[in-house]
Amino acid sequence: MPPIKFLVAAVVIIGMLCWGTGCTTGGTGHEQTVLKVLPAGSLLQPFEEVEKAFEAEHPDVDVQVEGHGSIQVIRQVTDLHRPVDVVAVADASLIPDLMFRTDPATGTNFTDSYTPFARNAMVIAYTNKSRYANEITSENWGAVLSRPDVRVGISNPMLDAAGYRSIMVTLLADRYYANSTLFTDLIGRHFTPPLVAEDVDGVATVRLPEVLHPSDEKLVIRDGSIFVLSHLEAGGIDYAFEYRSVAEGHDLRWIDLPPAIDLSSQNPAEGYGKVKVVLGFQRFSAIGQDRIGQPIVYAVTIPNTAPNRDLASEFADLVVKESESGGKGWPATLGG
Repeated sequence: MPPIKFLVAAVVIIGMLCWGTGCTTGGTGHEQTVLKVLPAGSLLQPFEEVEKAFEAEHPDVDVQVEGHGSIQVIRQVTDLHRPVDVVAVADASLIPDLMFRTDPATGTNFTDSYTPFARNAMVIAYTNKSRYANEITSENWGAVLSRPDVRVGISNPMLDAAGYRSIMVTLLADRYYANSTLFTDLIGRHFTPPLVAEDVDGVATVRLPEVLHPSDEKLVIRDGSIFVLSHLEAGGIDYAFEYRSVAEGHDLRWIDLPPAIDLSSQNPAEGYGKVKVVLGFQRFSAIGQDRIGQPIVYAVTIPNTAPNRDLASEFADLVVKESESGGKGWPATLGG
């Protein structure tokens, strides 16, 4: 498998080269229809297989896949007004929150429907090179990550669902483990100013500034979870808050967390709603402020401005079908 950073760079560069309504590709000498697909970064690996299968069925279609954090994916449509055919995010709630609203340019909503298709769990990912790799367990992971010489990575919570879910995991851990201070030890005190968890009507609430300023080298932030992985594989960090499907797909080691913490359970009794992250966006009208803890669910939608709606619908249907069959790097099926 090629290194992640080269894989992502190739995907983005290819997408930028032919981001018009159509372009000549593949040396065929004729113009192909370009289908623009923007998935969350954690879907890049499985979407490569969907892309191959779709292009095999539609030789006159060039599927261009460009991964971003889930919030950034939606912003390409709602704030940057790019002509996108398919949007797939790692947090289904982002679609109604951010896209069921009027597009000033068209007078209609950015989208009116979406299809949930998969679920996932947050884990602690690491490699054989990670400090204390032979010591860490599902019982002592918090103590290991809290050691001064251990570096931890998360994605940017202002851009990526895995980022604000990393904060939620530590907040839930503080509720789950007696006298725990994991949010403060792993995340809160490593920013300037420090991030603080406040109790607001029984909900542990963290308010983020619009720009996050890490205060030391303990905590490393990258724009998306896929970029956190490249740093992990290179040895720049020891552990990362990641999705289980991503850890599996990239042959990493990982620590499973209790269902009360990992955001995987569909059981409302787990109390995920007792934690909340308030995003600090002020400049972009399409960004929802409050992200409330809930089970991880992926979803796909077709923007109302999609240039190729019929092809986009076929691609979205294939995503759902392929997710049900499973495979390396796919999140778990909703019914599985």
